Amino acid sequence: MIVDCHVHLNRYEDESAPALPRQLEALLRDMRRNRVDIALALTSYRDAPGRPSVGEVVRAVRDLRGVKVIAGVSYLRRGERDLSELREYLQAGVVRGLKFYPGYEPFYPADPDMRPAVELALEFGVPLMIHSGDTFTPRGRIKFSHPLHVDDLAVDHPELKIVICHLGNPWLRDCMEVVYKNANVYADISGLVLGDFSDRFEIYMRRQLQDMLLYGVEPAKVLYGTDWPIASMESYLKFIGELAIPEDDRRRIMWDNSAGLFGLRASDSIFPAA
Repeated sequence: MIVDCHVHLNRYEDESAPALPRQLEALLRDMRRNRVDIALALTSYRDAPGRPSVGEVVRAVRDLRGVKVIAGVSYLRRGERDLSELREYLQAGVVRGLKFYPGYEPFYPADPDMRPAVELALEFGVPLMIHSGDTFTPRGRIKFSHPLHVDDLAVDHPELKIVICHLGNPWLRDCMEVVYKNANVYADISGLVLGDFSDRFEIYMRRQLQDMLLYGVEPAKVLYGTDWPIASMESYLKFIGELAIPEDDRRRIMWDNSAGLFGLRASDSIFPAA
């Protein structure tokens, strides 16, 4: 079974045009085509017609199999009303985790102003995903998104389950150290490429990930994700399928680790027979 722990329903090419239901239909089509059982849809740090809100995504997928929601939490737009809404969704089990976007917004992961959201994640035992590394837009400020900054949050809150997104690319070795050092920190492999992997870049990234799994990070700390629609599911499945790793480790990365962290079951799959 396959969990893609990192997809979006945003319409990046034209944010003025509504994203739902077009993006959701495209996601479900690509999931079926690639035999992806469950996708975690991450909402954005800001709302726009092409960036559906947490509430919009929750309502759109509430009765669907195969899609669960991770709620984006904004640093610049945070408020008591937003946290109250998130609490309701977490209590109802319709949101399975939270997401911070340092780099896209000017704050470090351990910023005290984000403490109420951290406490929500701790209260409900859900993972906190953190954008790390390069940003999709050149307007991002990557000093905030270096993976080393996640260490402060991990040390301050050892019970908090943290996922460093994108392996901190291009700071993969720094990401490796933070994951290796902290028992409560994981990493996903999403967003390493725009679109499809080129042959040369695929070879390079495959070598980096294989070295990480062999020498720095246990396979039990790595999650499969793509960053769809920015990266294609087909190209990512080819990439992970060609990793020279034991099949037990591949299963952990593709299913076990995400299932355990986000409370997913085989019955959540988009495929009825699963």
